[in-house]
Amino acid sequence: MSDPTAREPRLPDGLRPCLVTFLSVRVGLIVLAAIAVGLFPARDAVSVPGWMAPSPGHGWHAIVTSFERQDALWFLRIATTGYAAADGSAAFFPLYPLLVRAVSWIVGGHPLLAALLVSHAAFFGSLLVLYDLTTREFSEAVARRAIVYLAIFPTAFFFFAPYSESLFLLLSLIAFREARRDRWGGVALAGALAALTRSLGIVLAPALIVMALEQRRNHGPLWPKLVAAAAVILGPIAYLGWWGVAHSDALAPIHAQANWQREAGLPTTTLWNAAKLAFGVGVPDPNYWLIDFLIVGVAVVAVVAGARRLPLPYLVYALLSLLIPLSYPFPPRPLLSMPRFVAVIFPVSWVLADAAERGRLSHTAVVAAFAGGFALLAVLFMNWWYIF
Repeated sequence: MSDPTAREPRLPDGLRPCLVTFLSVRVGLIVLAAIAVGLFPARDAVSVPGWMAPSPGHGWHAIVTSFERQDALWFLRIATTGYAAADGSAAFFPLYPLLVRAVSWIVGGHPLLAALLVSHAAFFGSLLVLYDLTTREFSEAVARRAIVYLAIFPTAFFFFAPYSESLFLLLSLIAFREARRDRWGGVALAGALAALTRSLGIVLAPALIVMALEQRRNHGPLWPKLVAAAAVILGPIAYLGWWGVAHSDALAPIHAQANWQREAGLPTTTLWNAAKLAFGVGVPDPNYWLIDFLIVGVAVVAVVAGARRLPLPYLVYALLSLLIPLSYPFPPRPLLSMPRFVAVIFPVSWVLADAAERGRLSHTAVVAAFAGGFALLAVLFMNWWYIF
């Protein structure tokens, strides 16, 4: 763990390793995007209401257009023309498309370019904050490994795509860093904005409450910290309130989840059903199920195995980030989208980086496995395979 006598870390301390990591992965994605079409048979493009899906195409333009896939179309549609009642768009929380709309206006009305700029900037910021926070909680050596593992996690390409993951990750990390520095006004703001970015942002509240309770003896009165941690719920409340005012249906974001046909269930049952499908029970070709199971399995094993090494607030965040989506599976594909969801669970990178730094895990093996998975899934995503 971190040395309490060490110098206070600063964000610029991680600038060089974060920049090297970010640019290395981005260059790799440029190469993959340029050659992706043809490596695998392309699936049919699927449009969403109000936004036409582009078909995969050859050429250097693909380094930009190849990220316009799956749910990215929803974010681009919402950023361009806004929400509409009863079309399912309410399921996508608003902060990311709002930022994309603002940046699009700045760059002359190019929403895809704007979305990529927002995602890239947010992810680079995430690396910087993760490096700083990891140094505070563990060490600089662990931080150097953690940013690499996060950036090459098999579904980390979503951080560069027009998805809200990178913005959510940045705001979540800022909330924890502000709490670690006992700056609870920043906690309230970052936490509420994170929960305005993704519905699962609500899991920040209990994690930050735990951090507030840990600080109660040494850092002033407790109640302002608890209020700041609870302020996370203001994000979803504001979004639901807007739907109530604009469309007379405050519960539209909740109703929209029905489009994804998820059902309540026990997390253990979800994992058991996913394991059976991954190994071919009941399906002729288990490729998707096996991919889901392997990636989510890494996250689950890391969190469970690292429970004693993780500070309690981050363990709470990681566990809730796993348990909630595991409790609402899509039965035909129980871990649908969870490989993307677990990419933002940054304590997974901590557990692996800490284990590698202590010699309990091969750094080379982690990098090889993650980089290989990253390349494979990125190419499948670019070819419209059902990686979302």
